[in-house]
Amino acid sequence: MNIKDFRAAIERREYVESISCGEWADGIEECCKKEIEILSEDIPSTIEFLQNECSADEFVWISEIIEDLAAKTRSSELVQCYKSLMSKYSEESKTFYIRDIVESAEAELSGESTDEEN
Repeated sequence: MNIKDFRAAIERREYVESISCGEWADGIEECCKKEIEILSEDIPSTIEFLQNECSADEFVWISEIIEDLAAKTRSSELVQCYKSLMSKYSEESKTFYIRDIVESAEAELSGESTDEEN
């Protein structure tokens, strides 16, 4: 995983959101796709990043794409590693409803629909 590229994608994501006044923009979707591409290219190194270098802000930004990342990688280890960060970043987990997001990612891996999809 290229951490420098990942962090650049997040910086770009923050910038696009700031100039779009909080509205969803095509540039945001492009940034999300780039983040997914980077995080999915080498699962073991992504897990290592999550365990050792992921900041609270990065944890929150990943929440935006974790379900799509799970769908692309089909990696339960990656989702479990991300889930384990919930205790480390408990305030962020509460604020951004990370538990619900992780449950959606787990449902994606198991092939189940979430309530929102029904």
